[in-house]
Amino acid sequence: MTPQRPSLARELALLLVLATLWGSSYTFIKIGVETIPPVTLIAVRTLIAGTILLAVLRHRRVRLPRDPAIWRRFVVQACLNSVIPFTLIAWAEQSVDAGLAVILNSATPIFTFLLTALLIRHEQVTLRKLFGVVAGLAGICLVIGVEALGGLGESLMAQLAIILATICYAGAAIFSKNFKGLDPAVPAAGSLISGAVILMPVSLLVDRPWTLVPSAASMLALLALSAFSTALAFAIYFRLVQTLGSVGTTSQAYLRVPIGVATGIVFLGERLSPTAWIGLICVILGVIAMTIPARAIATPARSA
Repeated sequence: MTPQRPSLARELALLLVLATLWGSSYTFIKIGVETIPPVTLIAVRTLIAGTILLAVLRHRRVRLPRDPAIWRRFVVQACLNSVIPFTLIAWAEQSVDAGLAVILNSATPIFTFLLTALLIRHEQVTLRKLFGVVAGLAGICLVIGVEALGGLGESLMAQLAIILATICYAGAAIFSKNFKGLDPAVPAAGSLISGAVILMPVSLLVDRPWTLVPSAASMLALLALSAFSTALAFAIYFRLVQTLGSVGTTSQAYLRVPIGVATGIVFLGERLSPTAWIGLICVILGVIAMTIPARAIATPARSA
């Protein structure tokens, strides 16, 4: 008997969890880079998160693949989804506010949509998804506030770095399709361990981490960033790419905006604009519009 596929309601709930985990990561990064250099912060982040996932896999008696071809894919995924974007965002947040980083990085679904529509073409372009893109962007502008865009001329290189990280995330969402059939935690662990192997030597050479004296707040932020916003988030992410598709999964960036701003209110003293609630409604509508084509996952799979 063929097992049933997961329900759409469950996948959308996981999408919300993922958005919460990643939305809070901007505040964790902002606190972390106060006393920990970006490369070292991300090197330790990937190492801790990868180790946690390896422990989970061992507890579940799931083994990592030994095929060199799969590990080469893990390395590519690591570059697209952690090594490059994580480091760029951490470096940028030394001079860019967490709220601005959220709005710039929330363009991931736009780049994913464009890449899939123009180059890869493995996801159908529909009016519903186009509406989702427009509604999501409108909601982002309302939640953050149009006045927030006034800072776009400052720290230009840092902001361009966040845009480059956003494009990397879009490519990662598409490349994740190469891991279909694997346990979601396997590519998550494999890519994070690969990322740590790449970044740790760089950290040792550039930052000499043994000379650092990080604050307690930065250490706690790093631990939360590693365990929750990376290890747990990556496991959910790889599952959703297989069920909601790459565009549907990256649409969590729209939810990530109000969550990221709300986290900034608590920890960084930021304020929401008066139009935040209207923007939140637009954001939710955008997510629903972009993910609703996946409603077929709610129906049982037919037997062969």
